[in-house]
Amino acid sequence: MTNRENALAILRYGHYERVPVVHFGFWPETVAKWAEEGHLPPDLAEGYNYQNDKENGVARLLGFDFGWGASVTSSAGLFPAFDREILETFPDGRIKVRDMNGAIVIEKPGTVSIPGEVGHTLQDRASWDGLVEPRLRWSPERVDMGSIDALVALQDSGGPAIGSPGDRPLGIWCGSLYGTIRDMLGMENCAYLQVDDPDLYGEIIDRIGSLALRQVNATLKAAADRGLRFDFAHYWEDICFKNGPLIAPSTFDELVGPWYRKISDSLAKYGITLTSLDCDGMIDTLLPTWVANGVNVMFPIEVGTWKASLAPWREKYGREIRGVGGMEKFVFSKDRQAIDEEIERLKALVDLGGFIPCPDHRIPPDAEWDNVAYYCDTFRKAFG
Repeated sequence: MTNRENALAILRYGHYERVPVVHFGFWPETVAKWAEEGHLPPDLAEGYNYQNDKENGVARLLGFDFGWGASVTSSAGLFPAFDREILETFPDGRIKVRDMNGAIVIEKPGTVSIPGEVGHTLQDRASWDGLVEPRLRWSPERVDMGSIDALVALQDSGGPAIGSPGDRPLGIWCGSLYGTIRDMLGMENCAYLQVDDPDLYGEIIDRIGSLALRQVNATLKAAADRGLRFDFAHYWEDICFKNGPLIAPSTFDELVGPWYRKISDSLAKYGITLTSLDCDGMIDTLLPTWVANGVNVMFPIEVGTWKASLAPWREKYGREIRGVGGMEKFVFSKDRQAIDEEIERLKALVDLGGFIPCPDHRIPPDAEWDNVAYYCDTFRKAFG
């Protein structure tokens, strides 16, 4: 069985031969460090980015089979995005920048953490109508025909060889139904707007939802017309932190939940019954909305200080829920004993079915190359 076949069999509770060794990418700083240490050729570090060909090269050298994520990532957000614009430069070298989402952030040279937000372009009805809403209108150019045609060509050639970068499940990108809004408004403004102007708040949610639905339908049709069938669908949200969600679960269920259902119904018409969702943090109180509306594969299941795990979710939702992730990435900075213990912990979760272990976020710069390579080798022996 190929990696693609094994992964889909696991998530469908079918027969499989082995568990693929799956990753969620690497921070660019991690790849740069490994290149400086001599583990990677310099050309792999230069221009490295998430889910590009160079990531595939890094992953193969370590022993990973593939990275989890959508294969066709058509635009379902701001189109065009805001141009990056430097608004102010401070004496200490910090800069105030308008980013691609219209957020005003402070960036500090040499710092790789998320920059602090100090303002937002989208604040009220006037800024929505004049600056943001025009960037959230449908146009056929949003469909990534290049990616679709490349996958069709690969398929027509006989498909990817076992173990090649193309040997992975094919996913369709569904966008983000609330994470995009959080990026544009900011957490604080999201909280205030739903009280100060509930009509605008609801309008923004509905515009994002309707755009995502149209985007999914157009991409599905374009792919089907060329004989391409997707294996799963994928969302990005990132709307939770270590103590819970950044939106009231009741609000999320009432206003956002119906859009997940509409998209799930469209996906089902094309035979897509696996839908994964990328959300960091403690996601437990949003799970009822996702599961009820057809989102059934949680990713990356950040272990964190709150010890997220598929096990309690399986007890509550049964086989309606699956998972990709849940592997504590920080063991890569420790030693082989820590890695052995982590793999042993994962065995019980794999035995539940419907679960593919994967580092619970991109591998950080404190990870040791030899530890990651050891993990891949030991994982393959444990689950092969």
